[in-house]
Amino acid sequence: MKFSVVVPVFNEEKNVAQLHKEILAVMKPLKKPYEIIFVDDGSVDKTYTVLKKLKSIKIIKLRKNFGQSAALDAGIKNSQGKILITLDGDGQNDPSDIPKLLNKLKKDYDVVCGWRKHRQDPALKKFISAGAAFLRKFLANDSIHDSGCSLRVYKKECFENLDLYGEMHRMLPALLKWCGFKITEVEVNHRARKFGKTKYNYKRIIKGFLDMIYIWFWRKYENRPLHLFGSFGFLLLFFSFAFGVYLIIKRLFFNYPLSDKIWPLVATTGFIAGIQLIIFGLLADLVVKNRRQKNFYKIQKIIKK
Repeated sequence: MKFSVVVPVFNEEKNVAQLHKEILAVMKPLKKPYEIIFVDDGSVDKTYTVLKKLKSIKIIKLRKNFGQSAALDAGIKNSQGKILITLDGDGQNDPSDIPKLLNKLKKDYDVVCGWRKHRQDPALKKFISAGAAFLRKFLANDSIHDSGCSLRVYKKECFENLDLYGEMHRMLPALLKWCGFKITEVEVNHRARKFGKTKYNYKRIIKGFLDMIYIWFWRKYENRPLHLFGSFGFLLLFFSFAFGVYLIIKRLFFNYPLSDKIWPLVATTGFIAGIQLIIFGLLADLVVKNRRQKNFYKIQKIIKK
């Protein structure tokens, strides 16, 4: 298998048939073996019913709505292609841009991301995305303009030993860049949504921000969390100990009363907190070194037609 097209969908009953038709129209002229994978992320409308009527398709049905990252992970893990092509199921990504991304991938890149330079989204969504891009520049520094565009092509090896969950699909370029993969982007067409409702809401904004902090932590301390927590712990121990010595000297040599002061409690609490941070760092180090991979979703069935 040369290409695998992975499309996560959630309540897109009016979009999936047309999108499938457009993908077929793009993939057939490439004259290479391919598969089209639609991952039904727990849709509660007729999305799954519509998908079952389509030909030349693999359907992965999840037991409930686990989120776009989990659906993408399920599609990727059950794909066979050497090159993965991903796009949204709402019809806003234009499949006709796929050859453009594939041509760019040939130039010694591992990942090619779509850049929706002229977005067809509401002003509020654009404003929020601009704010997220500003934060991402400092926390993630993925060197691309548009981390929210799902239209991308990857070499399959990018996903070895990599699990996706939360809103991590947006942070994939940053994750892969830190792993040493070569990433670039090309301008792509972005279309206005014709049917259905956007899944973008305040919950996804909060989750995305938290995942951004997690990625920052993962980048710097994935294999050495003790360095982070231990450093803070030792600093707290040092300053608490020094402050305690200072209070003792004041009491013994300058007759400074401490019985009615809060400062001894501050020094003692800081010292204990420093020890706890070091212990926490040690435990985190053990967890990282003994972690086991697991899927954060459940597949109900897989249908190949």
